Amino acid sequence: MFDLMPIAFRNVNQLWAYILTETLKRLGLTCAIICPGSRSTPLAVAFAQQIPEIEAISILDERSAAFFALGQAQATGRPVVLVCTSGTAGANFYSAVIEASYSRVPLLVLTTDRPPELRDCHSGQTIDQLRLYGNYPNWQTELALPSTDMGMLAYLRQMVIHSWERMQTPTKGPVHLNIPFRDPLAPLPDGTDLNYLQSQFHPEEFFAGIANTTTFPTPHSLLPIPQEWKECDRGIIIAGVAQPQQPQEYAKAIAQLSQTLKWPVLAEGLSPVRNYAELNPYLISTYDLILRNQQLAKQLAPEMVIQVGEMPTSKELRNWIDATQPRRWVIDKSDQNLDPLHGRTTHLRISVEDIKAEERNLSFSPDYGKKWCDAETKVRLVVDQTMGKIDEVIESKAAWLISQILPPGTPLFIANSMPVRDVEYFWKPNNLGVRSHFNRGANGIDGTLSTALGIAHRQQSSVMLTGDLALLHDTNGFLIRNKFVGHLTIVLINNNGGGIFEMLPIAKFDPPFEEFFGTPQDIDFTQLCATYNVQHELITSWEQLQQRLNPLPTMGIRVLELQTNRKLDAKWRQDNLQKFAADIAI
Repeated sequence: MFDLMPIAFRNVNQLWAYILTETLKRLGLTCAIICPGSRSTPLAVAFAQQIPEIEAISILDERSAAFFALGQAQATGRPVVLVCTSGTAGANFYSAVIEASYSRVPLLVLTTDRPPELRDCHSGQTIDQLRLYGNYPNWQTELALPSTDMGMLAYLRQMVIHSWERMQTPTKGPVHLNIPFRDPLAPLPDGTDLNYLQSQFHPEEFFAGIANTTTFPTPHSLLPIPQEWKECDRGIIIAGVAQPQQPQEYAKAIAQLSQTLKWPVLAEGLSPVRNYAELNPYLISTYDLILRNQQLAKQLAPEMVIQVGEMPTSKELRNWIDATQPRRWVIDKSDQNLDPLHGRTTHLRISVEDIKAEERNLSFSPDYGKKWCDAETKVRLVVDQTMGKIDEVIESKAAWLISQILPPGTPLFIANSMPVRDVEYFWKPNNLGVRSHFNRGANGIDGTLSTALGIAHRQQSSVMLTGDLALLHDTNGFLIRNKFVGHLTIVLINNNGGGIFEMLPIAKFDPPFEEFFGTPQDIDFTQLCATYNVQHELITSWEQLQQRLNPLPTMGIRVLELQTNRKLDAKWRQDNLQKFAADIAI
């Protein structure tokens, strides 16, 4: 079991790195992403020694590596380690650390550094790495310089255990350890006599009591449903942006609350609720379209709102809640403020699964809920009929079609900008149990491809829905292809530019719109894919797309490109989004 002990006793750096990696292994770490570099040599060697218990993956580009780690942690729910050398290498992790913080993803960032005597003196590849990520980590510190003292080795062990806990409780997120090493960095003798320590060091005793766990159960009793909820007959539940580890249980808990209160559930496209539709008879998926009809919006104004998780993307919904000012509750375990509207809001710091479902005898007729369901039925029919008749390749139909044809349980990564909005508008409720993933913490397009590959790695064959700019922003992600195990199909909506900006007022001002907002790149994706040795296919019909998405291959990466017209698609949305509910009466 301890065949890495000889390496550990080559020098003090290697001993330090062994204690660190062995502690992580015993805590339950299964994946480490290693970026190449010199200062991180002791850690790279130690993680390599821990294969296969810890999968160690070498990824060239630090930003790509960080988002790959983010995706892997998202998909598994388990912490992932990131390792880099000193200097600007760690700065390339920054955007993924921000996303991990806001999306509550457990990442352990290990930036290696030069020792104190080589800082602030223009020694090469040295920057100030202390608090490199500002206030985004759950916790951060710099470790002491490596030492052979048993007390210091115990300190290191306990710091690693504390880091592991801080990544996961009370709220999941990133932890940053800055780790200085002196030369020699390779496992060469450094003049330290480690023979005595080797004879005295007893691993089973030293590592005793380290629990292999990635969950920290907290004792609690179920919260009874508040009386004021029960007495309200004009309430709604908003199932917001969420990617829980147990999506079916999450959707079931929301459905139970909805059925107890007889309140409709307005389910964001990025909520698991839409992918477990049969659980929820009061599921409303077309709320954004319904609320564009001012008469309906007025008729359906709520007195109370329960928001589960993050607020949906829809501006129509946000403006409507802001205008109607209902009494609101936010149900979410995090310690974060999840009310960007600053309403009359109470945060309940619990999971929706922690609410006690009850039988309820209504003393009134839930007409309000019936009106919502009536509007949903009518608008959903118009949407489905409209989409079903569209033969030409347009952006909006992709999300609608994909919601109905993926193999059950498929992990799907949805890129930011227009894809997340088309999913909210058009994703049809289904019972496929699709596992939707996204980076909606900071809503950036950086790391899109790398995150999707991290989600797909060693998982069920996966799909990514993206625009061209989000993919081009992260083409270095394709460098992961030789380390990637599994399959990812990229559905690429190529409208040669930033489609989301076409929806904004600035679109009417050209110049400077096309050059500074539309930003066409004129990239031939056939050639781009050939450069990375990635399969590419141009999709020219919806039937062709359907055939390619079910069944999915089991190995490799491929791009299915749909070429669309940015201006025409923007006009289609402007013409149609207002129309879907325009003639609906309830």
